[in-house]
Amino acid sequence: MEIKVTVKQLGRKHPVLSEQKIEINFEDSIISLENLLKLIVQQQVEAFNAKSFELEDEDYTKIPTDNYLNILTDTGKVGFGSIYNLKKADIKKAQDNVILAFEDGMFAVFYNDEQLEDLTQIIDLNLQHTFTFIRLTFLAGSYW
Repeated sequence: MEIKVTVKQLGRKHPVLSEQKIEINFEDSIISLENLLKLIVQQQVEAFNAKSFELEDEDYTKIPTDNYLNILTDTGKVGFGSIYNLKKADIKKAQDNVILAFEDGMFAVFYNDEQLEDLTQIIDLNLQHTFTFIRLTFLAGSYW
């Protein structure tokens, strides 16, 4: 089944990832939030693991073009295309992490404009609304 997903961060005017369509391995139209999160993570891990990691003979600097550099800095993550860790991601570990992160309030999930707050909450995928994931950041500081 195909779902629409947008990723945002609080305080940003533009989404980190604009609306994308993701194909999850699920045939029914009714699903719990927990199961949905696990299926999205499974799809993302499988896509990541499918990428080929080819070692380069020479380590050279990959400098992004000017227009791409602005996009990278807006998302808060600048990379130069080098991959140093060739280890494949573990689907089960990633699924456990997403559930723990949701329970700890590290991100919020919305379906249309309704916030999904419980992992057992049932979602009707036939409505074909967009899922919005908002990464929450915590304030840091001290009293000194």
